[in-house]
Amino acid sequence: MTILINEPVTVTGAPAKKVRRQRVSRSLGPWLLLLPAIAVLVIGLGIPLVRQCIMAFQHYGRAQQFGQPATFNGLENFRAVFTDPDVWAVVIRSLAFCAVNVIVTMLIATAIALLMTRISTAPRIILQVCLLLAWAMPVIAAMTVWQWLFDTSYGVINWTLVHLGLSGFDQHNWLINPLSFFFVATVIVVWMSVPFVVFTLYAALTQVSDEMLEASALDGASGLQRLRYIIYPTIRPVISIVVLLQIVWDLRVFAQINYLQGVGGTVSETNLLGTFIYQLGVGNSNYGVASALALLVLLMTLIISSGYIRSLLKEAKA
Repeated sequence: MTILINEPVTVTGAPAKKVRRQRVSRSLGPWLLLLPAIAVLVIGLGIPLVRQCIMAFQHYGRAQQFGQPATFNGLENFRAVFTDPDVWAVVIRSLAFCAVNVIVTMLIATAIALLMTRISTAPRIILQVCLLLAWAMPVIAAMTVWQWLFDTSYGVINWTLVHLGLSGFDQHNWLINPLSFFFVATVIVVWMSVPFVVFTLYAALTQVSDEMLEASALDGASGLQRLRYIIYPTIRPVISIVVLLQIVWDLRVFAQINYLQGVGGTVSETNLLGTFIYQLGVGNSNYGVASALALLVLLMTLIISSGYIRSLLKEAKA
């Protein structure tokens, strides 16, 4: 009887080189595909961020814009930020405005997304088209419409309230008082934010198992119990992402506040972080302090989103 023993075969020469080339191409292939996107991010975001970090440690004002060399002043810009009481008032105001807008946006968007799962096809398509049109409208065009709606003399809002018997709203200026100013700003920001959240949550809700919902209903679970124990756990990752994005967007809102300030708001009482940094840099030519404050806002954003970033890293390691 002859016993054949299979010995390991060593690939040498040209076949070995071919195998190595294939392994290298497989390992470098994804990076080569990502290279254009990485290059765009480095050019579009990396270079301005590095420049901003440098300016945060420099005295950079109007003279430096006309060619005078900028001088480094250490932590002086950060000291000016931390010792300015106006900065802390703006930070608190921005955090409060962000919290209110995120909560209101999520509540309204969740309700609409749940409604879209209940209504028939035709009403759902009409609602989706309306949301899409609101989402696609340019910011300045939308702000022009909202300015007309809340106009003191010819606004539809004042006219409607007066005809409902509220005579105190005749010639009412919505932007002169900080509270009513931020009410108008909240209405506009939420109106612009809701469509994205609705579409995202509705897409997540379509992944909820109908069999589980039917089984829970047969077992006597109420609608609130199905929402809490079945629907919410299923779409919780999507909700986390959307809430994080809303926090980032609402914390650095700029265009809406700047526009409303231009048509009647009191700047010193309605500044948020975005408009305050803009006025420090462009308005007062104090680019060093503005860069320092912008870096602190970036750090604040990273701290807020650190939980989600950690979860992403855990998923990548798993």
